Amino acid sequence: MAKKKKSEPVKTPKGVPGGKRAWKLMDRGATVGAGLLARKVSSLTWQTATRRKPPADTKNPDNDFREVVAWAVVGGAIVELTKALVHRSAATYWVKSTGQLPPGMKSLKTVEPAPEEPARKVKRKKK
Repeated sequence: MAKKKKSEPVKTPKGVPGGKRAWKLMDRGATVGAGLLARKVSSLTWQTATRRKPPADTKNPDNDFREVVAWAVVGGAIVELTKALVHRSAATYWVKSTGQLPPGMKSLKTVEPAPEEPARKVKRKKK
């Protein structure tokens, strides 16, 4: 019996710029950094806007409900904005360093819209 040869996917050599592992490491570092930065930025923003410290224990019923909701909205928005900015910065650095988009990221400029189907004519019965 002859053995079938399996076709192996082309692997990028280790240490080559633009590797998937390098991007994963950079992405994870950006996520951790964004999380730490976001906590500081949201706390500072809250203190600047209200001149008070942010609610420490949001589960405590003694805290004003409106203040807890406002903190959640402001904090959540700032966290997501910070993450987006940090990840965009990391991707931009990656593109400048390697000349390619990070692994798994598709270019929005080369995506072509799906071709539209021609309008169908409806045949009507004559009366």
